[in-house]
Amino acid sequence: MRRVLIVSPHFPPVNAPDLQRVRQCLPHLADSGWVAEVLAVDPRDVAAPQDPLLCEALPGSVPVHLVRALPLRLCRLLGLGSLGPRARGALRRAGERLLRERRFDLVFFSTTQFIVLTLGAEWKRRFNVPYAVDWQDPWLTDYYERPGAPRPPGGWKYRFVRRQARLHEGPCLQAAAGLVSTSPDYLEQLARRYPWFGQKPSTVIPFGVEPADFDLAGRAAQPAFARRDGVRHIVYVGAVGPIMRPALELLFAGLNKLLADEPARRACLRLHFIGTSYAPEGQAAPSVEPLAAEHGVADLVEEQTGRAGHFTALKTMLSADALLLLGSADEGYAPSKIATLAFCGKPVLALIPGGGQLEQTLQRLGFARIARFAQVADAAAVASFLARPERPAANREDLEKLTAARRTRMLCAFFDRVIEPSTTTAAAP
Repeated sequence: MRRVLIVSPHFPPVNAPDLQRVRQCLPHLADSGWVAEVLAVDPRDVAAPQDPLLCEALPGSVPVHLVRALPLRLCRLLGLGSLGPRARGALRRAGERLLRERRFDLVFFSTTQFIVLTLGAEWKRRFNVPYAVDWQDPWLTDYYERPGAPRPPGGWKYRFVRRQARLHEGPCLQAAAGLVSTSPDYLEQLARRYPWFGQKPSTVIPFGVEPADFDLAGRAAQPAFARRDGVRHIVYVGAVGPIMRPALELLFAGLNKLLADEPARRACLRLHFIGTSYAPEGQAAPSVEPLAAEHGVADLVEEQTGRAGHFTALKTMLSADALLLLGSADEGYAPSKIATLAFCGKPVLALIPGGGQLEQTLQRLGFARIARFAQVADAAAVASFLARPERPAANREDLEKLTAARRTRMLCAFFDRVIEPSTTTAAAP
């Protein structure tokens, strides 16, 4: 058996999107010849919601090493509230101890706390252990510098993080043995930025879905909205940022078209947006309701900014009459919830820019109706879906490729390649 040290600062019971790859793969690694240990941050030091149900599917045989991060309250006074800077020192010390005491064939960083990735090159120099990186989101992006883009959030913090990314991204990736990405667009961006990146072993493995999660959600969780008789409930679960405004504009344009054609729909239709902000409880500002008010449909829209637990989110989706997938003005955006939406069995409306990798993926899987916000005429398609949500026949064979077990086999095959001298660049189906 080969051994991998997985570095995932967020770990159950913490509820954060960037831990899902690790949580889902742990039960299946041994089937492909890999044994894992996990290095994570103690949940007491993580400023994120917790969902105890996330721990139920974890295999008890996997050692999990927890470290204490610097106190959040103190670090916020210095403007360093993010987990990565607070925990990097403790993760470095614990990782060095583990690498001295045990044999590992690979270190795998699966996190969007990007500053933690810089530990890989340090450990490679000291212990001669290769490392691979899970590229779930871009570290350095030019989205907010593009014509017509909104102002970047975060003020001086955004500028600081961007300078940090410019300094560390290239060296971190150049020293890595390989890169796993959730989107082919992210790999293309890196290839344009770094001439040497084309020779770097890489693969595209989007997030999968664990079918057993749906059973647990059905038994142990509650939905985040209350159903009402005679009302059609259409749900979106997830964060909503400025880059999703075009999708919302199209959604509300289609809703207004439906109401103009069938005014009686106003009494029997509600749109729920759950977990729209990453901000701490009590500090989040609504992002959907103000836009709904501009379009005159605020009475049909309910927004809950607080993050929903993973199983609450699943139960909410299962309790809905139809689901929404909001695309982004950034065409490289690859929603991690695609597999979950595909397995929910509900009608899904995807509001996307059109013409990119996301549209190709949705067309191949076949479970969603597509409306392109680059085409004003697609407001009619939105209105039609809201009036009569229907789920197209999905491609079952392609859906099976989305399971956590299948995705983990693909991940382990990539691990095998990056630790062999004959590794070549690969792309997952």
